[in-house]
Amino acid sequence: MIGALAVVRDCIRSGEPAVLATVVQLSTTRVASVRAGAEVAPALGAKIVVRPGVAALGSLGEPTLDEVVVRDALAALEAGKNQVRDYPSDDDPLSSVTVFYDVFTTPPRMVVIGATDFTAALVRVAKTLGYRVSVCDARAVFATSQRFPEADEVVVDWPDRYLATVAGDLGPQDAVCVLSHDHKFDVLALVAALTTRAGYVGAMGSRRTHSERLDLLRREGVDEQQLARIMGPIGIDIGARSPEETAVAIVAEIIALRTRSVVPSLRDRTGPIHQVRP
Repeated sequence: MIGALAVVRDCIRSGEPAVLATVVQLSTTRVASVRAGAEVAPALGAKIVVRPGVAALGSLGEPTLDEVVVRDALAALEAGKNQVRDYPSDDDPLSSVTVFYDVFTTPPRMVVIGATDFTAALVRVAKTLGYRVSVCDARAVFATSQRFPEADEVVVDWPDRYLATVAGDLGPQDAVCVLSHDHKFDVLALVAALTTRAGYVGAMGSRRTHSERLDLLRREGVDEQQLARIMGPIGIDIGARSPEETAVAIVAEIIALRTRSVVPSLRDRTGPIHQVRP
């Protein structure tokens, strides 16, 4: 369907998320049904374009299948990954349709709280990985575009207030990194971050600092399930010390969490963060 492909092309150009669902295989019984002239049957190569908040464009040839595919397309978009699904017929388990979901997402977002040297390094690494990066700090003297020229936006505001404005835009592919290392900013930022659907929430600080921070969050009414979302101390355990090394450790942890890979996170061990290694 040329119309569907044109819509997808326009979505890619404008950065609008979309999913192109295509019938890529029909079981032999389904093919027989199509050849027999069934009134309603999926067609090989049929396409449907699904976008959030917009009516689906196209059809796979079967209204009930279209409904299910639209639902699953939105789920695939949420996951941010291409998928293949088989749909057996209710009447005949051997009769099935295979649909490929080609997912086109917007760039993942990273919100960095705190305008520090570590922030500058993290912005550079995150941009290399394709993130749209926002830096937020309530201190105008530190939060400047001159200090963070590679950031997509630098916001002078209290972190909780800023996060409230972008909460609806954050999803499982996005990250909030709290690097302010100051309880008066950290606690507000984390309380706000935990109300979002961001897939990664991390906080910088020593093990002692993080323990104190967790106690303060409990006093704010944050429950243990929500606290468990916080990756703190932030980053994987690679012995990082410099801002650049720490930035690598942070993005590595974000990638591992997203791909469900097992890595040695600082959060999961005991003892000082900066150990003297032989």
